[in-house]
Amino acid sequence: MMQGINLRPSFWRRLGMSGFLMALLVTTGCASSPNANPKDPLEPFNRGVYQFNDAVDRAVIKPVATVYKEVMPQPVRTGVDNFFNNLQDAWSIVNNALQFKGEAAGNSLVRFGVNTFWGLGGVLDIATEMQIERSTEDFGQTLGYWGVGSGPYLVLPLLGPSTVRDTVALPVDAQGNLLSRVNDVPARNSATALNLLDRRARLLKASDMLDEVALDPYTFTRDAFLQRRRNQVYDGNPPDEAEPDVQEQPAN
Repeated sequence: MMQGINLRPSFWRRLGMSGFLMALLVTTGCASSPNANPKDPLEPFNRGVYQFNDAVDRAVIKPVATVYKEVMPQPVRTGVDNFFNNLQDAWSIVNNALQFKGEAAGNSLVRFGVNTFWGLGGVLDIATEMQIERSTEDFGQTLGYWGVGSGPYLVLPLLGPSTVRDTVALPVDAQGNLLSRVNDVPARNSATALNLLDRRARLLKASDMLDEVALDPYTFTRDAFLQRRRNQVYDGNPPDEAEPDVQEQPAN
């Protein structure tokens, strides 16, 4: 039997280094317009990456996601979504614990155990039927809880909207994903591609609405992303934005 070769370290080191370099580029004060949005000082660069991502999405990703949605029955797509949400619950255990959210960490642990052992590896979401609350957390949110400011907005090639803080957190989140423990490279890459494809398929209606109603899709996407991430860090109760992010401490 062919043994999978583990290529995780080199891939994620490159990803981590690229994130670090982008963060360094921002924090060292690259040139930007005097009238730039303070949350988006790299707007010209970000718009260029956004246009690139949009072109790739329209040419490749969206058509494939559309076919996936049309071909795969809804129960199958729900099972795929449940499976990857279950993997996220496992990482949420760690991040809830790092944020001293004992009840949320306990719920994530119970959810992961119930869905893994009684939900066919997470394909069935038994925990939700049992009314066990989901509390999804990632390392970017954990950094925010620890008081690390979000930093400027960034658009990453192919990965989309982010911030300096979330970009720095990406390699940690990648290592925290249980898929990173799969040594069979083709299997791991196929699962990752399926996850991304499923996520894009679930956003088809939203992206179509964005194209129809938004005068400036870039600005709409940026503002919606930043607001969503802020709400996630502060568990839906963000303080007044007039207060500096770096001094804010999210409530438990």
